[in-house]
Amino acid sequence: MNKFKAWIKAFRLRTLPLSFSAILLGSSLVLIDNTLNFKTLTLILLTTLFLQILSNLANDYGDAQKGADNKNRLGPTRAIQSGLISLNEMKKAIAITSVLSLLSGLLLLHTAFKGHINIYFIGFFILGLLSIVAAIKYTVGKKAYGYSAKGDLFVFIFFGLVAVLGTYFLLSKQFKLLSVLPSITMGGFSVAVLNLNNMRDIENDKAVNKITIPVKIGLNNAKKYHYAIFFWSYLSYIIYAVIKFNGLQLFLMLLPLLTVAFVHFAHLQRIKNIKNPKKFDPELKQIALSALLFALLLFVITYLN
Repeated sequence: MNKFKAWIKAFRLRTLPLSFSAILLGSSLVLIDNTLNFKTLTLILLTTLFLQILSNLANDYGDAQKGADNKNRLGPTRAIQSGLISLNEMKKAIAITSVLSLLSGLLLLHTAFKGHINIYFIGFFILGLLSIVAAIKYTVGKKAYGYSAKGDLFVFIFFGLVAVLGTYFLLSKQFKLLSVLPSITMGGFSVAVLNLNNMRDIENDKAVNKITIPVKIGLNNAKKYHYAIFFWSYLSYIIYAVIKFNGLQLFLMLLPLLTVAFVHFAHLQRIKNIKNPKKFDPELKQIALSALLFALLLFVITYLN
């Protein structure tokens, strides 16, 4: 593998479906009550792309620096771990991607608020800065929250609440309390992917003192936690749909969730029987893609209606 391919691999573009799922879900909620500004949506997706790549590069850097990326790790070989990219090169890439995220975010806010700098512009600008810091601090630094069992909380906040509700507000200039429920659903799916990742790497994380939820509560309890994530994710969306819709419209709004329910039921059955942590790895892709399918189906249904 040459250096160019190493950088593409370091971007971990396979993680994008989960990030884009939250944006599609937020857009779907807008379509239920309003028309969609596709220029703003494009800039939201672009900013999300930069933030996700930033997070992936920072994770590569932080885990390599702390020794978590070693021969005992069960996941795919990381860029620094492979020896093709140095710590210093990765540090520069993180700085460049941070700037790109900031510039893309500013362009997004300028477009969304039509050039007016108001309290909402300032609030979202601060939120953008916090998103950049959160992406880096997951594994980088002495107080990296990914090493102190706080990763799940931050993923839930930024991949669920912030991504969905932020998209909704930027596209509609409104906040509706009911929209919190589907944002919980997407946050839950994102946390489920992280939990799978952490269950897979539980032994190596213990060895390098990376404290995750599975490390803290043990593999069997982490499985129970996994089931609970899906329970609350489904319940939140079902409550939202039942409150918001009725009749045929209710069925259509529930259809995306019913579609992925078959995938999730089979997934949870496999999780129950897994003894070898390495077998958690293929499940990550399944849940990430099922989240995208859920969001994409909902987007298509709301757009056509």
